Amino acid sequence: MTEKYKIYLSEDTKSRLINDAELFEFTKKDESVNLNAFLKTLIVNYFDRYRNDSEILLSSIKKDLSSITAISDNDAANLADKIIRTYIKTASQPNGKNFALTLTVSGASYDILKIIENNMLKDTSLSQYLKDMFNSYLSIPRSERETIIFKESCEDIQRAINEHRILSFTNTTSGIEKSYLVEPYVIAPSKEEQCNYLICNDINSDKPRTFRISRLRSVFVTSDFFEIDKELQKELQEKAIRSPHSVSITVNAVVRLNKYGIKKFKAITKNRPIVSKIEGNLYYFDWPELQLEEYFKRFGKDAVVIKPASLKAKIKKFYYCGLREYNK
Repeated sequence: MTEKYKIYLSEDTKSRLINDAELFEFTKKDESVNLNAFLKTLIVNYFDRYRNDSEILLSSIKKDLSSITAISDNDAANLADKIIRTYIKTASQPNGKNFALTLTVSGASYDILKIIENNMLKDTSLSQYLKDMFNSYLSIPRSERETIIFKESCEDIQRAINEHRILSFTNTTSGIEKSYLVEPYVIAPSKEEQCNYLICNDINSDKPRTFRISRLRSVFVTSDFFEIDKELQKELQEKAIRSPHSVSITVNAVVRLNKYGIKKFKAITKNRPIVSKIEGNLYYFDWPELQLEEYFKRFGKDAVVIKPASLKAKIKKFYYCGLREYNK
């Protein structure tokens, strides 16, 4: 069954949902954002948690009201419901114009909307119920929201980690889909990007790799076990804390920053490496080379790599190729 529903969302709520859909790469064939597919997944994966959390909140308020006032359980329940609707949910909604959105559901999302229609609405509309659900979802940190949207994949990955089983999946980078067999060690959130990464050992290359959870497809826990490498496990756990999005070789690096580079280093916080020491305008790092490369590419002439030679050569080549294209 397929059915269409018209729901109304504030501009802020709609914009933030689109941002998540874009970040988690819900796209159509023309590469535009597929908000409808994203919302269907959100509804299926978040409904049970939202319902349970709402029931726990309602029960807690009811219990507190009953314990301090001489009112019946029924009156306490009605008052608790009113408090949530009037003060908690209303306070979380930004004022302003609402925008109509047509939501097309089928399969599991259709079934859940029917459950909501038949059992959950009471004195509210389906549109308002979904609006409250979406705002509740958006109140959660993004890294946790990612685990909600990719619930099945996260559960499979965690099971493979717990049971020391080899994991199979596909990953698309630069439009090319590639299959992997890995030994999974840890799932770690990146504080800057607020995304989750699987840190693992690639069986084919026998090298550590990291993959963003939202980019994994066809995740499958195989029946094959692997033996934990204690030294590798310790190394990957340390990388999970420092830089889960990059498990490349750690290097001792020195970068010279001019006054504008120093300002940029303070301002550009995304994936910023930790400084080991500073001597004048020389900044020292003990950090993965790939992350240093990606970070300082954004600085132009305001940052010059002194060492290592491999990192200096990579950034030099990056600017050389860019200059060559502009000179064509």
